[in-house]
Amino acid sequence: MTSTTPPGPPPPPSIPADIDRTRGKTIRAPYILAALAAEHPDAEIALDYHTTWQLLVATMLSAQSTDVKVNEVTTQLFAELPDAPSTAASTRQRIEELVGSLGLFRQKAKNLHATATIVTHDHGGEVPGSMEQLTALPGVARKTANVVLANGFGVNAGVVVDTHIKRLSRRLRFTRHEAPEKIEQDLMRLFPRARWLDVADLLIFHGRRVCDARRPDCGGCVIRELCPSDQTEGLTDKR
Repeated sequence: MTSTTPPGPPPPPSIPADIDRTRGKTIRAPYILAALAAEHPDAEIALDYHTTWQLLVATMLSAQSTDVKVNEVTTQLFAELPDAPSTAASTRQRIEELVGSLGLFRQKAKNLHATATIVTHDHGGEVPGSMEQLTALPGVARKTANVVLANGFGVNAGVVVDTHIKRLSRRLRFTRHEAPEKIEQDLMRLFPRARWLDVADLLIFHGRRVCDARRPDCGGCVIRELCPSDQTEGLTDKR
């Protein structure tokens, strides 16, 4: 029997020679996304979870904490408190003990317990699936809701904007804004709704692996020819 290897992602399209990388973000955007998809075929959410509730919890805990650290914490947390009812039945003190190695752990434990109580009593223990319902939960802002809706429900309600996405969006001149909500609106206008989750995952992975905040590896970047902030050409945008 002859074994076959599943095909990988298609190669990115050739970049037209007349593209001006300092302007024309609408023209550059699809080439950038295609190149990043080919470079990072494994780009996906890095948080560990098995249910939508666990996805919500992990995302809530990820504020000002690394995904690696959150995954360490949730291993024990989910073993003891795997769902909303068990979390609601626990005490805030116990939740603090379980998440105590994370930054802002007291506030996170408070929000987690309150959210579990609401989800249990008002939503039958199931995470609600709308932006309005999610952002009504304690500790759940639009960024968290976007993560949960896209990864847990397959609903692209918006584009997640974290520190990596903010940095790359500005370096690529997709936006000139600082506020996450305005950056999100610019990205939503620039890319089709069906690709909003891909945009977030790919920019995050590229930000972690290549386009570092302090020392971006411009020489090893697959989108260097399309980036207005390419430092190999003497540009020094470090935003």
